[in-house]
Amino acid sequence: MIVRSFKDVEGTDRHVKAASGTWESKRIVLAKEKVGFSLHETTLYAGTETSMWYANHIEAVLCVEGEAELTNDETGEIHWIEPGTMYLLNGHERHTMRPRTDFRCVCVFNPPVTGREDHDENGVYPLLTEPEEV
Repeated sequence: MIVRSFKDVEGTDRHVKAASGTWESKRIVLAKEKVGFSLHETTLYAGTETSMWYANHIEAVLCVEGEAELTNDETGEIHWIEPGTMYLLNGHERHTMRPRTDFRCVCVFNPPVTGREDHDENGVYPLLTEPEEV
């Protein structure tokens, strides 16, 4: 059994701040836990814009605080995301988030991330893995 709080990961290597300066993520469950998914609390900052494309992952996002505009960059469809709203990127959709306020969400990734990921120039997380234990 693992018991860990978001406060426990603040200031550790599990607390990742994007090179773009548009978001930060507290990664409470990672690939090294070997449970088949990762779990994060991510905050996107008000007034920023982040374009993403999880070509290697499926992501589910549940908004717990704040408001943001979500654009499906492939269709142009726009969704308003607020607390209690979930979106699922089950088709690896390219998308852009534009938070009106600081936007805090809980995210689940499959396959799980290692904690070292940041978006590349295409908005993609690389598919990193943990070394196999011997």
